[in-house]
Amino acid sequence: MSLSLSADQPAVPANADDGVWLECIECGETFAPFDDIRYTCDECDGLLEVRYDELPTFDDFEGRGVWRYADALPFDEGVSIQEGDTPLYEVPRLEDDIGVEALRIKHEGMNPTGSFKDRGMTVGVRVAKELGVGRLACASTGNTSAALAAYGSRGGMETLVLLPAGKVAAGKIAQASLHGARILEVDDNFDTCLDFVQELASRGEAYLLNSLNPFRLEGQKTIGLEILEGFLADYDTVPDRIVLPVGNAGNTSALYKAFRELVQAGELAEADVPKLTGVQAEGAAPMVEAIENGADEVRRWDDVETRATAIRIGNPVNAPKALPGIRETDGTAVSVSDEEITAAQRDLAGEGIGVEPASAASVAGLRKLRNAGIVDADERVACLTTGHLLKDPDAAAAAGGDPEPVPGDIDGVLETLSDDA
Repeated sequence: MSLSLSADQPAVPANADDGVWLECIECGETFAPFDDIRYTCDECDGLLEVRYDELPTFDDFEGRGVWRYADALPFDEGVSIQEGDTPLYEVPRLEDDIGVEALRIKHEGMNPTGSFKDRGMTVGVRVAKELGVGRLACASTGNTSAALAAYGSRGGMETLVLLPAGKVAAGKIAQASLHGARILEVDDNFDTCLDFVQELASRGEAYLLNSLNPFRLEGQKTIGLEILEGFLADYDTVPDRIVLPVGNAGNTSALYKAFRELVQAGELAEADVPKLTGVQAEGAAPMVEAIENGADEVRRWDDVETRATAIRIGNPVNAPKALPGIRETDGTAVSVSDEEITAAQRDLAGEGIGVEPASAASVAGLRKLRNAGIVDADERVACLTTGHLLKDPDAAAAAGGDPEPVPGDIDGVLETLSDDA
C-alpha cells in the first residue's frame, strides 16, 4: 500500500464492515475491522491503517469536538469526555520574534485530561467496547496513561499502565491513579514497557491502546482537521507548515493520513498540503537521525534522556507511517537541546500559554529552523503543543522564577518591592 499523497482511494474489499476495513501499509492485505483483535498485519507484521469507502468533505463536519468529524471516523460516537475543540492561539510577539508571516499555537493541553491523547482514546476505547475486551493497557511516558485511565473509567473498563520507574512526571501518575488504573513501574525505559505491553496483548491479557493501535490514530487525525479549518476561517488558506513534537510519531502519522484523505476526497490540493516538520529532543532523536541520513528505517536508541519526558522515546513505532509523511509533504525534522526547549516554554508562557516541556519542543524547533533559513519569513505556521504545563509542575517551577520570602506585614512587602526600584 502506497502512503504517497497521490495514492488513489483504495477499492473496497469484500471483508469491509459498513465501509470500514483495516489495510496493511506494507503488503496491502486487508482485514475486517472488528471480527478479531489485531494491531499489525497477520501476513507480514506491517502496521495497519483504517480505510473507508467514502471520504468526507469539510461540509460533512457538524457539531463540536472530535465527534464533529464522525464521517471521518469508524463510528458515529465514542466514549467521550468532550474532547477536541482546542484553542488555536494567536501569539503576536512570538510571531514577530521568530519572524514568520503568521504563527498559531494549537494547544492540545486544553483537552479534558490535559493532552492530545484524549482524541485517540475516545475512539480507541469505543473500539474496545465493540470488540468486547475486558482489560485495557498501555505503556506510557505519562500522558497516555492519564488518558487511558480516564476514558477506561468513563467506559467502565479495567485499565493497566506500565511506566518507566522514576521517569514519569508526578502529575501524570496522579491522574492515572485517581482514575483507577493499576500502575506497574518497570525498572527500564518506555520502549521496554511497550515491549511488555505488546507481549501481554499477544497473550490475550489486555487490549493495547498505544499508538501502535491504528484506531487510536483515527482520533488524533482530527487535530489536523481542526488546524486546517481554523486557518481557512482566519486566513482563507491552510498553513504552509505544521511543526510538532515527535515521540512515537503517532501525531505525524495521523495528520499525514488526514491530509491524504482530504486529497483523495478532492478537498485539498497536493500542492497545498502543509509541510509536516517533526521536532525531537537531542537526547532522543532517532527520527531526526533517519531523516538526516535519508534512511528508510529508524534505528532504535536504547539510551535516551531529556527533561521533555513525554518524548523520551528511542523507538518510535509509527516511523513507517511518519517518515513518508515528512518526506511526501516536503517537511523535515530537527532536534533541539533541553535548554532550547525550556527557553521556548518560557516564550510560550510569556504569551499566556502554559505547556509541559515536550510541547515547547515545537516552538524551539521552529525557531531553530527559521534561524537556519530552512523556514522562510513568508510562511504561515502552526505549532502543535501537546500537553498542559500542570502535567509536569516540577519542570514548570524550574523554568519559572523562585518565590520571594517577605515579612508578615505590609511594610515588609513594600520594602521588598522598593528594592526593585
